[in-house]
Amino acid sequence: MVHEGIKTWWTGLSTARRRILRGGVGVALGATAGFAYYTFVGCSTGACPITSDPMISTTWGAVIGGFWALG
Repeated sequence: MVHEGIKTWWTGLSTARRRILRGGVGVALGATAGFAYYTFVGCSTGACPITSDPMISTTWGAVIGGFWALG
């Protein structure tokens, strides 16, 4: 159940601000998931183009998270 104060705050935002907030949260969560994937699963040989570099993995996670949140 959502706290009444948060619900009131969320409904008071304009549609554009809600989309920006959802997109920002999606990008942040996606970037965190991308870095976690690099850290825990990653490619140790360097042959994997996405998971061998933390910047690429984090960027891809952020892009996918943003698309997912706004989709």
